[in-house]
Amino acid sequence: MKLVVQIRLLPTPVQAAALEATLRACNEAATWASGVAFAKDVKNNFALHQHTYREIKARWGLGAQAAQRVIKKTCDAYAVLRANLRAGWLGRPGSKRYRRATEKPIAFRAEGAQPYDDRMLSWQTDRRRVSIWTTAGRVKEVAFTASSEQLATLALHRRGESDLVYRDGMWFLNATCEVPEQPLNTDPTDFLGIDLGIVNIATTSDGEVMAGRELNRIRVRERRLRAKLQQKNTPSAKRRLRKRRRKEARRARDINHKIAKHVVAEAWGHLPRRSGSGGAPVAGSPWRT
Repeated sequence: MKLVVQIRLLPTPVQAAALEATLRACNEAATWASGVAFAKDVKNNFALHQHTYREIKARWGLGAQAAQRVIKKTCDAYAVLRANLRAGWLGRPGSKRYRRATEKPIAFRAEGAQPYDDRMLSWQTDRRRVSIWTTAGRVKEVAFTASSEQLATLALHRRGESDLVYRDGMWFLNATCEVPEQPLNTDPTDFLGIDLGIVNIATTSDGEVMAGRELNRIRVRERRLRAKLQQKNTPSAKRRLRKRRRKEARRARDINHKIAKHVVAEAWGHLPRRSGSGGAPVAGSPWRT
């Protein structure tokens, strides 16, 4: 089972400048390679490599592995686009949205994520340091922070690529980990049913209710605040909007994760069964209203 562990980098100003220059160079190169792929209708890795590899290395000063990662990222973007078109997520052929997606090459944001493999990135998990390739050379001793559980997962199960991400003024590395799956229970003795809803996020078959009223009240409050800030349209209001734009999503994701974790633990019998609670939320639960 593949999991993504996100750790936060803590670079010095000099290290951060090198990382930012690297992201910009890689994404500029990817946008140029995307234009070549679109013009020549060459969107597989091997063929696009022949058309772009040397130019990317010479023009943007990327190393061999970085140039290959840029080409692979470009091909992956077109593969995702084809999958979305086949699935109908971008409308019917000929529609405005469909044409907008297919009539021009894919462009990459200047600070979009960049994949790294083990030849471009090395981990010293016990010291909480990484050594990472940049256009300014190898940057060593870049500090990072992570929880003890994340460190253990990285040390035991990290495999494959990691993505360098810059978001909201912060640097992250998303590391791919291959965690062994738990063996299937082929002879279950009991079952726990789950009913999902809006008023109540989840209700288990033994009567436990995870209410969604508090979460809905937060969403309404955030929506009103966004409307007020957008109406003001001042520089300070725009700064507050940028600061809060992901707050609601993070809160909802956190609550959903805690509910899911609680339900799984309940199903495995790790939590004590309630008796006579009448379906009320468990005391201290994040979804309690």
